[in-house]
Amino acid sequence: MQSPLFPLEKPTQIIQSNGDVIYYPSIFSEEESNELMLSLIHNIEWKQEPIWLFGKKIMQPRLTALYGDQDVNYGYSGITMRPNPWNETLIFIKSKIENLLKSEFTHVLMNFYRDGQDSMGWHRDNEKNLGLNPIIASVSFGTSREFQLRRYESKLEKKSVMLNHGSLLLMQGETQHYWEHQIPKRKKVNDPRINLTFRKILG
Repeated sequence: MQSPLFPLEKPTQIIQSNGDVIYYPSIFSEEESNELMLSLIHNIEWKQEPIWLFGKKIMQPRLTALYGDQDVNYGYSGITMRPNPWNETLIFIKSKIENLLKSEFTHVLMNFYRDGQDSMGWHRDNEKNLGLNPIIASVSFGTSREFQLRRYESKLEKKSVMLNHGSLLLMQGETQHYWEHQIPKRKKVNDPRINLTFRKILG
């Protein structure tokens, strides 16, 4: 892999009212991103698990995995995930993110979108064990997908950004109180994308 000192493109502030969302278009080089993508596809224990949605049990429209510190599990939407131990690829990515943001993370929740039919519905990352104002560092590899945000209460004000290969989206401050986000389905997308959301889970 290349040096973690790969020069960053200028970040863009997506939200700064009742939240703080910043987009870094490229924190890994293309060569580095390609190598990391392949490693994640082949060296992660991906699963497709059922969740409860509006009172019904359905299979998640994507593959998921949780890696991190072994003494703390993570739960959402009626499922509890036990973390796998960190591997070399994840430690490399984690170190890059922590050095850039000057923050520490205990876990990474990963999503594998196999094509445009895989998606993530509207939600907030507001579980109690993430703390009051969690820092969520979202790294993307693979095909670009649209990331949408909207005001949680009114549903009126909306923001959108394309998450590119090797990019980072940072959500922090009051974001999870006032904004929700999703990855919508896209029929014309045929290629895969992997997303890693680094977070600090409280014991």
